[in-house]
Amino acid sequence: MSRWEPDARGRLERAAMDLYSERGFERTTVTEIARRAGLTERTFFRHFADKREVLFAGSSTLQDLFVDTLAGVPESAAPIDAVAAALDAAAAVFQDRHAYARQRQMIIAANAELQERELIKLARLSTALAGTLRRRGVPDPAASLAAEAGIAVFKVTFERWIAGTGRPDMPQLIRESLDALKAVTAGR
Repeated sequence: MSRWEPDARGRLERAAMDLYSERGFERTTVTEIARRAGLTERTFFRHFADKREVLFAGSSTLQDLFVDTLAGVPESAAPIDAVAAALDAAAAVFQDRHAYARQRQMIIAANAELQERELIKLARLSTALAGTLRRRGVPDPAASLAAEAGIAVFKVTFERWIAGTGRPDMPQLIRESLDALKAVTAGR
C-alpha cells in the first residue's frame, strides 16, 4: 500500500462505484475495492460496514435534510406544501450529482437485494416525514397521505431526472410532478 493520502472515504466510494459498474455489485469484493483505492480492507471497514453501505451511506443525511426542512416550514403551510419544501431541498442537493445518481441507480437496478434496500430507504423517509407532520399537528390519515405522496413524487421525479440529461433541473421536475399530482387529485 502507498503512503497515506487524503480522502480515503472518497477514494473508496469512487473505486467501489467503478467496480460495481464494471463487474457488477455481486462480483465485486471489499478486497478489490480497497486495492483499487490503494487502501487496505481494514481502512474500508473503518468507513463502511459492508459493501452495500457505499451505496446507502447518505441515507441518514437525506432523511435529516427532509425532516429538518419540513420542521422549519411555517406552520401555516398545507401539509403537501410543507412536504414540497422538503422535496425542493433534497432536489437542490442532488442537482449537481446527476452522473453519480445515474450510476448509483443503474447499480441498484441490476440487483434485487439493492432494490429492496432502496425501497426500505424510501419507506423510512416516508415514516420520518409522516412523524414530522404529526408533530406539526397534522392528524392522520392526512400526515401519512402527504408523506407517502411526497415520497412518490420524489421517486417518480428522481427516475425522470436520471433517465434524462439532468435538464430540466430536478427542482423544476419536482414542481412539475407536484402539479401533476395536484391535477390528478383534483380530478382534472
